Amino acid sequence: MLKKYSNTSLFWPVFFLSIIGLIMVYSASEVIALDRYDDAYFFAKRQAVFLLLGFMGMFIVENIPYTWYKRWARLLFLGSLFLLIIVLVPGVGLVRGGARSWIGLSTINIQPAEIIKVSLIIYLCEVNERLKYPVSHFSRGMMPRLVVILCCFFLVMLQPDLGSGLIIVLGGLAVVYFQGAQMKHFYGLFLIGVIGLTGLILAAPYRIRRLTAFLDPWQDPLGSGFQSIQSLLAIGPGGLLGSGLFNGKQKHFYLPEPHNDFIFAIVAEELGFFGALMVILCFIVFFSRGLRMSLLLTDTFARTLCLALMMMMISQAWINLAVVTGLLPVTGLTLPFLSYGGSSLVINYMAVGILLNIEKHTV
Repeated sequence: MLKKYSNTSLFWPVFFLSIIGLIMVYSASEVIALDRYDDAYFFAKRQAVFLLLGFMGMFIVENIPYTWYKRWARLLFLGSLFLLIIVLVPGVGLVRGGARSWIGLSTINIQPAEIIKVSLIIYLCEVNERLKYPVSHFSRGMMPRLVVILCCFFLVMLQPDLGSGLIIVLGGLAVVYFQGAQMKHFYGLFLIGVIGLTGLILAAPYRIRRLTAFLDPWQDPLGSGFQSIQSLLAIGPGGLLGSGLFNGKQKHFYLPEPHNDFIFAIVAEELGFFGALMVILCFIVFFSRGLRMSLLLTDTFARTLCLALMMMMISQAWINLAVVTGLLPVTGLTLPFLSYGGSSLVINYMAVGILLNIEKHTV
């Protein structure tokens, strides 16, 4: 089945990232899994199931013509919006880490914020085909799109989940930008965004603690700065070749939840600079191949959809890597295709499926 993908396909960097991710999820979680569940393979087995579901979803979506989304974009978006609303209802939404972000269905938990990231992009691409006024017209073109983006953002912030909210905004603005918005409008939006983000940080004490921990993690090394310090203590000693696969120390109850948001720190510790560079290069290859593909597309809908989906995944990867290396405050975002988690992995693979279907129209 894999032979059908050419050597220049978008599939291969994603495939390699997922294999690395599965191995590193086991390595990063074995100690915690053994302590909590008396099974060192607990998280790795679940990640393998998520990966299988992701592959299945990708293969299904890959065979759906991308033009299909023009017809069903509104229904997909409204369904995602409905899930984003009902997750806020007590008894329906599950609370983890202080955020009501999951809907529990038997043994499977769904994170609506992951679904809205993709459905919003599809909807905004479809809107451009339908609205009379172009996005370059601010009040009647750009403003309606911004209202939709902000509605999604505020619903996610009610959970609250600032990290996912930022990716939703970045994905939505990527669509608006690629549709031909004027840069002068973005300058104003940037200023408003900085003011709004400052307000959101000041409104929540835990976000203030994260910001101060980012500026000086050693000010509270056992509290808000603990995760950042332990991440750097994992990356630093890794050196060029690392301590060896499965030989890391930070996963021994030093770095909290090392198989989730901070899995890249374990990669750097165990596989060293070259292992970390291999992961980064996979993301670069994925981005460059997607960019090349978009330049070959003549369909405006397909080109915008391709670029925006890529920007969504790459921006999330960049933010995660920046957080893990201490360049940004902790946001709670996973590293696409590597971090443990079902909703994120499956939805990202389905997004790749859309890109692979578009890729068929460039060859």
